[in-house]
Parts: sequence; structure tokens; C-alpha cells
Amino acid sequence: MTELAVAFLVSTVAAATPLLLAATGELVVEKVGVLNLGVEGMMLAGAIAGFATANETGVTTLGVLAALLAGTALALLFALVSLTLQANQTATGLALTIFGRGFSALLGAGYVGIPAPTLPKLHIPFLTDIPVLGPVVFGHDILVYLSFAILGVVAWCIRSTHLGLILRAVGDSHDAAHALGYAVVPIRYGAVAFGGALAGLAGAYMSLAYTPLWAQDMTAGRGWVAVALVTFAAWRPLWLLIGAWFFGALMYLSLYVQALGVAVPSALLSALPYIGTVVVLVLISRDRRLIRLHRPAMLGRPFQARA
Repeated sequence: MTELAVAFLVSTVAAATPLLLAATGELVVEKVGVLNLGVEGMMLAGAIAGFATANETGVTTLGVLAALLAGTALALLFALVSLTLQANQTATGLALTIFGRGFSALLGAGYVGIPAPTLPKLHIPFLTDIPVLGPVVFGHDILVYLSFAILGVVAWCIRSTHLGLILRAVGDSHDAAHALGYAVVPIRYGAVAFGGALAGLAGAYMSLAYTPLWAQDMTAGRGWVAVALVTFAAWRPLWLLIGAWFFGALMYLSLYVQALGVAVPSALLSALPYIGTVVVLVLISRDRRLIRLHRPAMLGRPFQARA
């Protein structure tokens, strides 16, 4: 039973990592008042870019870099259409997801069933060998720890730095920020590019560490869960981590419940993360005060500079 519990905790952390990376990027994007629903498409682009590059070169580091660039490229495309050309952000994000799914399927057709180099698990002398605690805390690959570090830096930046104050000002009142001399559109471009890079990194984790292979639509809706996580967390970084672990546990629950011999339909257990997403969002939406207190006031609203 102890071994099963340890395996469940290790798997939960692994399942939460792509959610945490993608949701952290989307948090920054929404903090500046932009709603990008194309996270799923950017994750898929990062997954195939990382897998194909690692497969062709044999170097996982280059695969991760390629995933970052792919996610950033699609994010900048979204920014061009929605911020510069002033297209509807919701429609543009949905189109980006559709494009990312189709483009990744096209590029990945020749890589189905082909193995690629995987990101190695770290082994820290003495620490990794500690019973129970060792594998749960010290036995993951570098991207797991990087996701925690990025979330910590983002939380500190938003809360305690001048840059964070600027990001929040742009998201809460872009007209006031513009009047104070801040370049709203370039700031939003930078935030969107950052979000795209993390979505691409989340995709690379999916194809190079979580399930080291390529399969069409392998993200399986995790991009949408990441977007929902930002609302679940009420735009607060700590709750983003808690939510990622919660949904990560739900994603692995089906496997471990079946391993325990509990007679529950596997289809129902597989649907739990998505049912949980809907239920949590419905519950949170009932607390209008919490939403008003933390939601960026300009979220989804276009900006037009006035002379």
C-alpha cells in the first residue's frame, strides 16, 4: 500500500507539471488584460516541435528549446491578430487552438510510434534514496523543478516588483497605464509571448517526459484545464499550484482506483478531471465578490490609444 501511495504522489506531481507550466503562462497573460484561449494549440505545437527536434538531433535540450520557440511563435501570431489587428480575442484564441491541432497533426504524422530521447530523472545523492520522501520530492526531471521555480518567480514579480505593478496596471486600466506613459501594446505582446513559451514548454514535457512519444492530440484537453485553472485560482499563484495538484491527482485517479480493484467504470474515472473542472468553475462563479476582487478589469477588452 505504501508503494502504491508513493507511486500515486509521484504520478500526481508529474501530471500536474504541464498544467502548472501552461497555467502560469496564462496567468501572466490574463494579468495584463488579454484572454488567450489558444493554450491547447500552443501546447500541441510545443509537443511536436520538441519531439521532432529531439528525435532528429538526439538532444532533449534542443527539443525543449524548439518547443519554447514554437509556443512563442504561435503566441506572437495570436498577439498580431488580436492586439495589433484588434480581432476578437476569444475567437482568435479558438482559431489558434484549431490551427495548433491541425498543424501538429500534419507535422507529427511521420513520428507516430517512433521513440525519442527522454528527459532523465534527477538523482540527488542521499536525498533521492530517502524512503517515501525521496522519490516524491527529489526524483523528478528538471522541468518539474523548473515549473516550481517559474511559478515562484512569477508570484514574486507580480506581488513585489515594479514590473509586476506595471503588469497589473495594464490589466486593471490600460487607459490609465497609457496616460502614465506605459506602452500597453508592447507590454501585452511580451506577456503573451511569455505565456506562449510556457505553453510550448508544457507541450515539450508531455512528449519528452510525461509520455515520451508523439500521438495526435496528446494534450487531451489539458490546455483548456490550464485556462480554467487560472479562474479556479482567482488569478492567485499559490492557488494555481494547489489547483494543478488537484487536477493532476484526478487525472491519475482512474489508474490507481482500478489498481485497488474498485468497481467503477473506467470511462467515468477518465472523465473526472473535466467534470471536476466544470464543477469547480460553477462553484467559483457563484462567489462574485472573489471574482471582482481579483479579476483584471480589462480582461478581454481591446486597447486603442487615444491622442
